[in-house]
Amino acid sequence: MAEPNQTSESVGIRIKHLYKIFGPNPAQHLQAVQQGMTKQELREAHGHVLGLRDINIDMPGGAIQVVMGLSGSGKSTLIRHINRLIEPTSGELWAGPHNVMAMSPGELRRFRRERTAMVFQKFALFPHLTIQENTEFGLQMQHVSRKKRQEVAVRWIERVGLKGYEDSYPNQLSGGMQQRVGLARALANDAPILLMDEAFSALDPLIRGDMQSVLLDLQQELGKTIVFITHDLDEALRLGDRIAILRDGEVIQQGTGQQIVLQPANEYISSFTRDVNRGRVIRCRTLMTPGVMVAGPSVDASLVIEEVARLLSAQGQDAANVVNSRGKPLGNISMSDIIAAMVPPKAPEASATV
Repeated sequence: MAEPNQTSESVGIRIKHLYKIFGPNPAQHLQAVQQGMTKQELREAHGHVLGLRDINIDMPGGAIQVVMGLSGSGKSTLIRHINRLIEPTSGELWAGPHNVMAMSPGELRRFRRERTAMVFQKFALFPHLTIQENTEFGLQMQHVSRKKRQEVAVRWIERVGLKGYEDSYPNQLSGGMQQRVGLARALANDAPILLMDEAFSALDPLIRGDMQSVLLDLQQELGKTIVFITHDLDEALRLGDRIAILRDGEVIQQGTGQQIVLQPANEYISSFTRDVNRGRVIRCRTLMTPGVMVAGPSVDASLVIEEVARLLSAQGQDAANVVNSRGKPLGNISMSDIIAAMVPPKAPEASATV
């Protein structure tokens, strides 16, 4: 993963001690939840549902923050708190220096229209509008002039690879093409925060991979603050500068993809990471032997070890020198170390029972 492309418009998001309880009297049960009442106890004793418990995440500006979890983990609930489509029971939400919880109704409307944009799993396109009109919609809500919004929409439609489809309707496009329209519409708003709720989950695997590539290419250029929701670890590892994994409304682990794969917090995380292609996650800087240089090619410290293995095999070499982005020598990495790192630890055998 490349370094986040921070710009003057990069807006970090800070979530502090966020709780969400669904039910008629959530505040009444907040203290009990804060003191340790479980999700099951809350439901059985009081008929309320615990959505989120004590969420604390700092999302860096200009980076892709992935929030991952299985169905019911609270990930979609969490992303809808960022623009207050869901009101928290308790907690703080900050977008840069702005306290989202303190915003008036008018300020919140402007925040949603001008500072955030959403891309949904089910595309959420207007079936009676053309691709051009769908892409213009957010700008129309901002009262941007017709000429200006048409120019912006045309540029983004072309940028996501749909030039020539401006006058088509959503039902004339494939699922992958419709999601490109959704992405173009979000980007046309030029909001610094992009919220993507399982945006690629409904797509076929090949189209999904293509959309991931489109997003990464655009992010290199734009440096948005992106919050991306997924239940797929491979997608999380490919896209995320940072990843937070949720279970039953709680953050179980957060960090870089490497940290999660190499240092799983518990068996639950280990079960997710056991079948990961570690060669596509681990980077040279993690595996290298510092300070010692060898006869062989030089590779960037940020390169994943799968690419290094491919390079060494092609050149018939056993090791490579690792350098930083300015070419300064840092150490070396060997093929034997790469092979060992690409094999995950053996899962502990279950104890025999009589």
